[in-house]
Order: sequence, then structure tokens, then C-alpha cells
Amino acid sequence: MAVAKQSPTSSREEVADAIRRAILEGELAPGQRLVEAELCTSLNASRGAVRTALMDLAHEDLVERIANRGARVRVVTVEEAMQITEVRMALEILCAGKAAARVTDAQIGGLREIGARMAEAVESGDSVSYSSYNQQLHREVVRIADQPVAADILDRLRARNVRHQFRLAFRSGRAQEALPLRLAVIDAIARRDVAGAEEATRIYMTNVLHEFEKFVGEPTGALRPLR
Repeated sequence: MAVAKQSPTSSREEVADAIRRAILEGELAPGQRLVEAELCTSLNASRGAVRTALMDLAHEDLVERIANRGARVRVVTVEEAMQITEVRMALEILCAGKAAARVTDAQIGGLREIGARMAEAVESGDSVSYSSYNQQLHREVVRIADQPVAADILDRLRARNVRHQFRLAFRSGRAQEALPLRLAVIDAIARRDVAGAEEATRIYMTNVLHEFEKFVGEPTGALRPLR
């Protein structure tokens, strides 16, 4: 007996969240086409839900719609990536200070654990794990800060900037250079030093900006999914 095909169940919001997450995690690369029929199948969504979700993501500047050619993941220039990072800096500094003011003993232990794992990844030359723990640290600081509006904005900014973040994360020697800056953020939050946490975050994010400056004029490489 044939099994009847189930009706689409994913809503417009669920479709948008799924595509946004795929961009953020590097599964969808800048310039990659977003075919509505394929998205309908993979996300079990109606054509209407997919189309409106893509429109929402276009308003977020994550997706661009091209006349008579459909949609694709938006390509962000290095110059725009630097502007995004400047905005991120303000929010990351805010969250670091709030985290230092609110952090609990248990949360300090969690941050220390992430820092230890980052150090182990650098010691073993595992850039993939270091990048993963670094992003985990970003998320944990924002969570401790209890700033949901900032968290939402940061997620959207990171999704727009994901390709350049991956390029930076896997640049030779980057993890070794960044590790002490990230540990300084953890130490300041653990001391509940609000000003220190803000300054350590400012130093780290300024360093990220300086690294992005080195990308100006460099080829971006093939635009392909990272997974």
C-alpha cells in the first residue's frame, strides 16, 4: 500500500530560521542559488512559505532576489564585513559588561571550561575545534548577559558575515594570536570586572577588524558550501 505524501508542515518562520541557520553554519555559501522547489522538499514546506521566507531574509540582507533568476545567498564584501564587525563590536562590548555584572559561579566554571578547550585546540593545531569553541564562547557570553535583543541582532550580523569569519578563523596562525585575547575576556568576566570585560572585548574585536583589513584585495576563493 502506497504511503500518502504528507502535507507541508514547515511555517514561514521555520523556513526562514532553517535557511538563516544554514547560512550561519556555512552550509549555504555566499552566491549559492536558493531553488524554491528544492527548499520545499528539504524543509517540507509549501511554495508560499518558502517564497515569503526568502522575502523576509532579503529584508535582513541575507538573501538577494534577482529578476528572472530567483534568489541566492547574498555576497558580502570585505568592506561591508568590516562595517558589520564595527556594529558587532558595540554589541559584544555591551554583552561582555553585562555578563561580568551578572555571571554566577557556575557560569564562570563553564566559561573557564570553554577557555581550556580552546587552549587545547590551539595546542593540537585543531583550527576547526577552536573556531567552534570560539563561537560557543560568543554565544555563552551573550546568554549570560541576558540581552535577547542584542542576541538576535548579533545572530543576524554573524549570518551576514559568516564567510569572512570562516576565512579569518582558518588563516594561518590566527588561533594562536586570538587565544590570549579571548582568555582575557573570560578572565575579566570571571573577576566580575565590568570595565575590564568591556575593554578586553574591545581589544579582541579591534584585532578582528585589523585582520579583516588584510583581506582587502584578496580573492575570496570558490563560493561553495563549507560542509
